[in-house]
Formats: sequence, C-alpha cells, structure tokens
Amino acid sequence: MLLTLRNLLFYTVYWLSLPVFSFTGLLLWPVTSYRWRSGFVTLWNRLVVWWLKITCGATYEIRGRENLPSGPSVVLSNHQSAWETLALQYLFSPASTVLKRELLNIPVFGWGLRAMEPIAIDRSNPREALKAVKEQGQARLASGNHVLIFPEGTRKAPGELGSFARSGADIACAAGVPIVPVAHNAGTVWPTRQWKKRPGHVVLSIGPSLQTEGNNSKQVTEQARQWIEQELHRIAG
Repeated sequence: MLLTLRNLLFYTVYWLSLPVFSFTGLLLWPVTSYRWRSGFVTLWNRLVVWWLKITCGATYEIRGRENLPSGPSVVLSNHQSAWETLALQYLFSPASTVLKRELLNIPVFGWGLRAMEPIAIDRSNPREALKAVKEQGQARLASGNHVLIFPEGTRKAPGELGSFARSGADIACAAGVPIVPVAHNAGTVWPTRQWKKRPGHVVLSIGPSLQTEGNNSKQVTEQARQWIEQELHRIAG
C-alpha cells in the first residue's frame, strides 16, 4: 500500500509538470536557440529522475563522468526503461534521440519530444528508417549534437541483452566521431510495461570512447556490445 501511494505521488508531479515544460518549450521554440531549448526541456528530465528518487526510493549513481566527450558522439546504450532515456538526454545534452515516430503524436508528451530535435523513424519501413537515421544522424552530429541510440531496438528485462543493430556505428564511422558505450540497470526500478516504480539503486556507467577511425561499423558495434555486456555483469555483481 505504501509503495502504491508513493507511486501515485510520483505520477501526480510527473503529469502536472509535463504540460508546463511542453507548452513552454513550444512557445519559446520560435525565439530561442536549440541549445537553450534543449537545456530547458531537460530540466523536466532532471525533475522526474530526482522526484522518482524522493518518492519511490530509486537512488542512482553515475560512473565514468570523466568519459563524457567534449565534442559530438554517438551514444550506444542498452535499453530497459524510460529512466535511461531521461538521464542520458541531459547527461549528453544536446542529444538527438532515435525514437519511434508514433511517440511524437502523443498529446503533450510528443510536443516536448519535438522540441528536442529527435530522429523519428517509421519502424514499419526498415529501409526508410535506416536511411533516415543515417541522413539525420550525420546532420545532427554536424550541428554539434550527440546522437543517442538504443541499438537493441526495444526494451529488455534486467539481465538480458539483445543483439545490436549497426546503424549507430554506421553514423559514427561516416561522420568520423567516437562511440560512447553506456551500461545501466534502470529496469530494476522502472520496469518495462509496468506502471509501478520500485525502490532500488540504479548504476549508469559511461565507458571510454571507442574510436571509429580505421574500424568498420561491425567492429565498433561488437566492441560496444562487449563493453556493455561486461559492465552489466560488474553492475549486477
């Protein structure tokens, strides 16, 4: 019962604060730069992560902050929940996230997403989706953004790691930017397909940059996956 009440308190602030940031972001869109707008919208991300800690006991730590790149990069992370999406968007700000196009059509929530200049793809058309990721990804990197990709394509339960698509590495190799691998266990506090959040401790680990010069996308994708898999074992252990 206590956990249910804590979750209700979490969602109250979550849903009340969302339209405030989304509407304000839309109103400021024509008169502000993308970097300023990105910084403002990700204040909501910080609020949600902090409020989840306060209400539901979902504490967290960030390891490897010294590995945050100074310039644009492609960030490859395992995917377990929405928690890491929120956290990575402000840790690597400004970041353009590769996501399903349908998310942009969600009232209020989708408006805030649009302000972040995501790379929205149609997953029903894999060929066009891959083309959009490559073209828009390189354009975002050229403008100074990081590109955030979850190469598993869908969320996995804690302890599972899916196969990695090579699209993120393709972009990095073509643009000549590094890949930054990220591992975490956020699904332990924000379970996929469940509304109830749980107390626990999230560890998000940022790995050393993987250089793409002299490597092909298959090689660096495998390097990233191996690092993430090993780091997940360390976090679990």
